[in-house]
Amino acid sequence: MSTDPLDRALRIGLVSISDRASAGIYQDQGLPALQEWFGIAITSAWQMETRLIPDERSAIEQALTELVDVAKCDLVITTGGTGPSRRDVTPEATLAVASKEMPGFGEQMRQISLQFVPTAILSRQVAVIRETSDHAALILNLPGQPKSIKETLEGLKDVDGKQIVNGIFAAVPYCIDLIGGPYIETNDGVCKAFRPKSAIRNKA
Repeated sequence: MSTDPLDRALRIGLVSISDRASAGIYQDQGLPALQEWFGIAITSAWQMETRLIPDERSAIEQALTELVDVAKCDLVITTGGTGPSRRDVTPEATLAVASKEMPGFGEQMRQISLQFVPTAILSRQVAVIRETSDHAALILNLPGQPKSIKETLEGLKDVDGKQIVNGIFAAVPYCIDLIGGPYIETNDGVCKAFRPKSAIRNKA
């Protein structure tokens, strides 16, 4: 059994942000969509923590902080609350708990969505790193709709399965490597992780 801390299970925090779903008015779709996607996309060991909370900035900040600082998640994904309406405060809450911003993720998410709808420019998703004295995590804001979640993570492929536009998850495993998290292996048929050759482990 390996004693390398980088061989431990990846800890993922999933946060669905919706006033109506958190109040039980309708069933949340974000968490099931994320759980299903990660279940087929990640082939190495992983665990998850979930939260369903309203569109309240203080609640979002608290959930993100707890998932990173207390639950020690390596990756935290939010879904919902990234549009221009007054109740959409997920990006502000995410930036408030950040050590550094990772703007490339947000730029690529909008590029993917623009392949489908011109209103993608209204999305305000951000990505950040939150660091403590002994831990760091990547936090990503995703859209709220299951179809958009899948497209954002996987990117776009043609009818033959060739990648046309890269999804954002292709860059996540190497990002987690760089901030000291566990080594993530993926199902290449869903989303092939990209790493420099020097960072790729040989499979036993």
